[in-house]
Amino acid sequence: MKSRTLALAASLSIATLVLSACGSDSLGTSSAPTAGAPVPSVAADPALVAKLPANIAESKKIIVGTDASYAPNEFLDTDGKTVIGADVDMFNAVAAKFGVTAEWQPSSFDTIITGVQGKKYDAGVSSFTINAKRMEQVTMVSYLNAGTQWATAKGNPKNIDPENACGMTIAVQTGTVQDEDDLPVRQEKCGDNKINVLQFEGQDQATAAVVSGRADAMLADSPIVAYAVKQSGDKLETLGDIYDAAPYGFVLPKDQAEFGAAIAEALTQLKADGTYDKVLEKWGTEQGGIDKFEVNPTAG
Repeated sequence: MKSRTLALAASLSIATLVLSACGSDSLGTSSAPTAGAPVPSVAADPALVAKLPANIAESKKIIVGTDASYAPNEFLDTDGKTVIGADVDMFNAVAAKFGVTAEWQPSSFDTIITGVQGKKYDAGVSSFTINAKRMEQVTMVSYLNAGTQWATAKGNPKNIDPENACGMTIAVQTGTVQDEDDLPVRQEKCGDNKINVLQFEGQDQATAAVVSGRADAMLADSPIVAYAVKQSGDKLETLGDIYDAAPYGFVLPKDQAEFGAAIAEALTQLKADGTYDKVLEKWGTEQGGIDKFEVNPTAG
C-alpha cells in the first residue's frame, strides 16, 4: 500500500531503529526469521526459462529495486546489508522458477517505479499496492492482499479515533497510499483543526515516532502494522479495523506484460507445490494469501 525510501541504512530491526532514531528504550529483541531460515528449494521450469527477457537470460539475474525499511515484507537483516522478508523470499522463489537469481538493491521507494521505467531495475518488489495510476506507468503482477491499519501507543492514551483524527499528530511514510490517498481525504473534513501529518522516508521512522511519543498514531499496510506491534515489546497496539484491502504487485516495465504473465504462472506453480503458503507462514502474512495471480488486475 505504499511508496517508501531507505532512510537509515543501518536498520536492523524496529527495536534498533527506535534506539538510533529517537533514543527511547528498546522495544525488545526481534524474533523475526532471518536470511538463515530457508524456504523450500525451487526447481527451474524450462518452459518459464524460455520466457525470460533477453537481458535477464544473458545475465542470469533479475535486478530488483526495493525499499528495505518495511518489515516483515522487505528489510535489512542483522548484518545491515542483506535484504530479507516475505516479499524477498517470494520473489527469490519466483526467480528460481526461471533458473536465475534476484539481486536486491535497496532504494528510495519513490524512485523504484522510475528506476524500472528507466531499466535501472528489471523489477520492483516493495509492497506496491496495485492501482490504476501505477498501472499507467508499469506492468504489475498480483501476489498478496493487504489493507490499511492504524496503530497507537498501548492503551490508546490519546483516545485516537481513526475516523476523527483532526488535531492529532499522525505519522506516515511518504509516498504511500496512506500518505497520498487516505490522509488527504480525512484532512479535508477537518476544517481549521488540521491533522498534523508527520511524513517519514522510512516506515521504521514512522513507527519510532509513535513509540517515542512524537506522534499520536500511525497508519500503514496491515502486515507491517501487525509486525510493528508484535515487535514493539507491548508499546504499541492496533487501532480499529483493517480497511481498503487491495493486492500488492510485483512491478515490471510497461512493455513486459508477457514476462508478467510468466511470473503469474511461476506464482501459480509455487502455490500448487506449497512454497507460496510456506513463505507466508514463515513471516506471519498468510491472511493476505491469494489463489489467483494476475497481470494488471482490475484495481481502484
